[in-house]
Amino acid sequence: MARYLIAHPKGQQGEDILVEDPDLTLTIHGEWAVLADPHGPCLVLPAHAGATITRIDDEPEE
Repeated sequence: MARYLIAHPKGQQGEDILVEDPDLTLTIHGEWAVLADPHGPCLVLPAHAGATITRIDDEPEE
């Protein structure tokens, strides 16, 4: 399952968020990062917010 860690720069409002949803996709539309599931957008972040989005994948089982 893919997870996304959204981290805001220090000194800005906003807490770090870990988003977990197996159907979630990340796309970039202009200056916006859009996390969406099959029903539509769930979270939209503007580029000027300075947040970073890191995808965290599960380790494959051996």
